[in-house]
Amino acid sequence: MSTPFPFTAVVGQDDLRLALLLNAVSPAVGGVLVRGEKGTAKSTAVRALSALMPEVDVVSGCRFSCDPDSPDPGCPDGPHEPGAFASRPARMVELPVGASEDRLVGALDIERALAEGVKAFEPGLLADAHRGILYVDEVNLLHDHLVDLLLDAAAMGASYVEREGVSVRHAARFLLVGTMNPEEGELRPQLLDRFGLTVEVAASREPDQRVEVVRRRLAYDDDPAGFAARWADEEAAVRARIMAARELLPSVRLGDGALRQIAATCAAFEVDGMRADIVMARTATALAAWAGRTEVLAEDVRQAALLALPHRRRRNPFDAPGLDEDKLDETLEEFGGQDGPGEDGDDDPDPGPGGGPGGQPEPDDAPQGDGDAAARPEAGEGGEPQPSGGAGEQSPARAAEPFRTKVLSVPGLGEGAAGRRSRARTEHGRTIGARRPRGALTKLHLAATVQAAAPHQRARGRSGPGLVVRRDDLRQASREGREGNLVLFVVDASGSMAARQRMSAVKGAVLSLLLDAYQRRDKVGLVTFRGSAAEVALPPTSSVDAAAVRLESLPTGGRTPLAAGLLRAHEVLRVERLRDPARRALVVVVTDGRATGGPEPVALAGRAARLFAAEGTASVVVDCESGPVRLGLAGQLAGELGGTAVTLDELRADSIAGLVKDVQGSRRAA
Repeated sequence: MSTPFPFTAVVGQDDLRLALLLNAVSPAVGGVLVRGEKGTAKSTAVRALSALMPEVDVVSGCRFSCDPDSPDPGCPDGPHEPGAFASRPARMVELPVGASEDRLVGALDIERALAEGVKAFEPGLLADAHRGILYVDEVNLLHDHLVDLLLDAAAMGASYVEREGVSVRHAARFLLVGTMNPEEGELRPQLLDRFGLTVEVAASREPDQRVEVVRRRLAYDDDPAGFAARWADEEAAVRARIMAARELLPSVRLGDGALRQIAATCAAFEVDGMRADIVMARTATALAAWAGRTEVLAEDVRQAALLALPHRRRRNPFDAPGLDEDKLDETLEEFGGQDGPGEDGDDDPDPGPGGGPGGQPEPDDAPQGDGDAAARPEAGEGGEPQPSGGAGEQSPARAAEPFRTKVLSVPGLGEGAAGRRSRARTEHGRTIGARRPRGALTKLHLAATVQAAAPHQRARGRSGPGLVVRRDDLRQASREGREGNLVLFVVDASGSMAARQRMSAVKGAVLSLLLDAYQRRDKVGLVTFRGSAAEVALPPTSSVDAAAVRLESLPTGGRTPLAAGLLRAHEVLRVERLRDPARRALVVVVTDGRATGGPEPVALAGRAARLFAAEGTASVVVDCESGPVRLGLAGQLAGELGGTAVTLDELRADSIAGLVKDVQGSRRAA
């Protein structure tokens, strides 16, 4: 077994280490979500925590880690005889992003069921993680069906398995720790709320600290055991402090004043439900125990808010998590002083993550009443840009308020990545039938397998309770679920689109579709064209909020290289098909249809558009032409693409979404 990197040797990342240690002191806090860029020691710190966790006593021979002092009366391995127990280190179980449902919750032991005719349950990762740590790296990429199972287990403290004639329940209480890179997509709100605390991590910009990180990592790589030995005393000291804090925890008093501050803070930041209040109370209590105190102070409440509320406050879909620390301090001061523990905590509060006393809020923390426009570049207040053909670059226009859209779906039955948009054959979902396996068997259809084998039992000489099954009897379960798609936006940012009111409406509609893509777990991409060329403003990604930021900062001006935009989009799709051939695409072209610059720009744009039509790529053109005289160029472009156009006057989110659905339906009928 490899030697883990010592927890105390992690450089910096104070918020991350504190959040993990608070959960070690009080597992009831509810786990930690670690958000941050790649290469910031997220996984290293989490894996190092397991070495600091106190040992647990378990019933000898129990596969479900029952506590010998209070064994689970419904344990599948029970009932347990008193007295037989063993001590072992707390486990850290890793849940791979691509794990199957059976691997997570457990399943029927098919081999014993068929060979011996008995029902035997094989435990999964939730059973292994009971009374330990369940770690999910890249938790935001976890398939929805696994997220649902985690939500159920986290809510009930137990795992229920009902399948293939097996009904099993076992305890599943664990410390849930997840890490994620927000650039790869956000987390479902339901699962986000299940994490007690959240921390944002980033690489230090201090040269001395970065030097120390490299020095320690190289020393560890050269001699892991020797490096760990040099930190053994620090590790032992932290382990002892965790044990002492655990023993002190029941004696910590949470006074009425601190409770008022907690409730007022949660109300001030408009968090949904009461889970935030409970988590803050548990976190503040754990902070006091960690500090060796039996009273919760205002500084504990403040630190608890900074850890427990950023991912729970009410915010727009594309806003980053965060708290306005000035508002937090004002709330604590207003409701402080009503009980002993809260009287003196507001004068010089603990800095906490992200700032000192009275620290300045980040720009994203203080929306200015303009919806998703917070923290976006302001448009200039000078004269309006020229309506068409302007060569100068204009400042970005703000997006209009987005709207809810109808479902965009691709016809037929795909085989893409799990999502919530179009029908698809998937490894997970509802079972719709059975078939002979093509290649390796991955999902057994038990009833169909037994039905295929049953008529041949006498001829095969069956004499015992077991079923005689041969390879030809095995049946693969056919399942249908939903897939995510790639929505590629091709946006005209030329001078002819620069009228501020028009561009604002266009951006609002695109944001509406981006919001829908966020909810349906799609990938999105953004190609823009202006001046003399096109660029990929955002390669296909699951980070929809990154696309929203790029859209908001999109400048306009210059000529209209329509053909260049279409060709660049075609190249993006070509590369994406090589990377992810099963994911189907929808192209949304936002333009007035004009093409300028170079020889025969309109003809060249037509030839580029016909490439999409030849490949059967679904498309829709948002016609942004305005004025009393209309040339109808966007409609012609839609015809070349094999799609449909909608005028800017008809540009509302529900109209666009419905149109796309109709376009897909007409293509299927053809």
